Parts: sequence; structure tokens; C-alpha cells
Amino acid sequence: MNNKTILSRRFRGLLPVVVDVETAGLNSTTDALLEIAAVTLAMDEGGKLYRDQTYTYHVEPFPGACLEKEALEITGIDPHSPLRFAIPERQALHRIFAVVKRQLEKTACYRAVLVGHNAWFDLSFVLAAAKRSGIRHTPFHTFTTFDTASLAAVALGETVLARAAKRARIPFDVQQAHSASYDAERTAELFCYIVNR
Repeated sequence: MNNKTILSRRFRGLLPVVVDVETAGLNSTTDALLEIAAVTLAMDEGGKLYRDQTYTYHVEPFPGACLEKEALEITGIDPHSPLRFAIPERQALHRIFAVVKRQLEKTACYRAVLVGHNAWFDLSFVLAAAKRSGIRHTPFHTFTTFDTASLAAVALGETVLARAAKRARIPFDVQQAHSASYDAERTAELFCYIVNR
């Protein structure tokens, strides 16, 4: 079996891609998507899953988006700062989806599955942003996810990302948390740890 098919066979043709979003609230239809990160995964010849590449974008709030003060205080994001170099959500999604589609071809998988910590939240924002952007087909399965909060509860007895990471001996810096790229990378490491066990 070659490396191209190892990952495909492990998840029955589904490609796990870790995604984390930072938002301006909890409602995916009304609140702004502010950051999105995707981490691709790869598998070695021995079948061990590992973190591969990280892709991350700062996102402009869509017109009329709600910006909840409490959410912004948690993330520390200033949505209007020019130093964010934010791009429209349609552009951010196109870039993320292009990476995922290339990975699907590379791995001989037929569909991507979003891996996230409380994955329903991240998937709901991705799907809502895609709908607003007029993107009719996403590379992600629209209702199946791999949720590391649930997996960590079973495998490690923890549901909080920082605590689960600590239990798995994955370094976790709470000062860097609530950055899409940092959280996505820790989530990817946690997912790999659980799968490889």
C-alpha cells in the first residue's frame, strides 16, 4: 500500500482536516467570522497520523455582522485594525477550500471531514460563511465531523482543550489560546495523539 492510499483507507475515503475559527459571537448566521485556520494531516508508512501544514487567514466582518463585546474581549481581536490584514470571508474560504481540494486529490479521498474541538461550532460558521459567499459546494461533509472534545472525553477523561492537551502531554500556552492557528494546531496534535493510540 502506498502513502497516497494509507490515509484514505484509514478513514474509509474521508479526509480529516482540522479547522478552528475565531468569531465575534456564537451565532453563525449573525456574528462575524474573524479568523479561520486549517491544518492538514498526513500519515507515515507505519500508519501514524501527524500534523502537516497550517493555513490561516484573518477575516473581515461581513456587512451587517454582529460584533459581540464579550466575544471580542475573549479573543482579543480588534476587527477594525488595519494591522490584521484581513480579507473578505469569501476569499478566505476559497483559499482554505482550494487547499482541502488539493489534499483530497493527493490522498485519493472523496470528501473532507472537519476535525474540531466542539466541531459543530466551527462547521456551522464555515457553512454559514459559504452560504453568504454564494459558495454552493464545500469540500467538507455538511454534517459529519470528528469532534476532539468528545474523543478526548472518551480517551482522556477531559473535554476542555487545554486540559486534554495537558493529559496527552501536548504543550499548551493559555496566552496563545483563542488564536485560530494556535488552537487548530493543538487540536490537530490532540486528534493525532488519540488516533495513534
